[in-house]
Amino acid sequence: MSTMKKNNKFSNTVVYNIQQSLNNLIKINSKKYIKLIHDAAQVCIGSIEKNNKILFCGNGGSAADSQHLCAELVSKFLEKRKPYPSIALTTNASILTSIGNDFGYDLIFSKQIESIGRKGDVLIAISTSGKSKNVIKAMIAAKKIGIKVIFLTGEKIFNKEYADIIIDAPAKRVDRIQELHIHMGHTICELIEKKIL
Repeated sequence: MSTMKKNNKFSNTVVYNIQQSLNNLIKINSKKYIKLIHDAAQVCIGSIEKNNKILFCGNGGSAADSQHLCAELVSKFLEKRKPYPSIALTTNASILTSIGNDFGYDLIFSKQIESIGRKGDVLIAISTSGKSKNVIKAMIAAKKIGIKVIFLTGEKIFNKEYADIIIDAPAKRVDRIQELHIHMGHTICELIEKKIL
């Protein structure tokens, strides 16, 4: 392949990806998604104001998003303010490998919720497919305790019976779903920060 053809192929890929992302952002600029994001933020605000905490879980890129959004709450997002209580259940290698080895990978999040979760907490569960077994088991464990569940997933909704709020990213490709999740997660963090300083 000539250099010119390679450059054209690369340029077309860049343009295609940008256009996809823009189209997806336009989709979430709707009454449905504005309400879902607002409602999710209100649930988190209510929990924090009652001295409860926000828990996060997910696998792979969704684990990274869990840690990212947790950091925004504990450290800061846009404002210097008091830390908000938040824990990403994806970070402690000893806990994850111990549970995974002794009980199975499906339980790596749910057993942590049984350990530290309390009624009034919020779980933000992230799964682009909506089918991650360990995330679903975490949602089930949370519901048993009385923890509100916010489920960030893709456009095909599975396991909705375990969630209080479902935010279904309107995209097909995994990377596009993840982009929407972090965009919506950042907006939730900003709304929390505007309410609780």
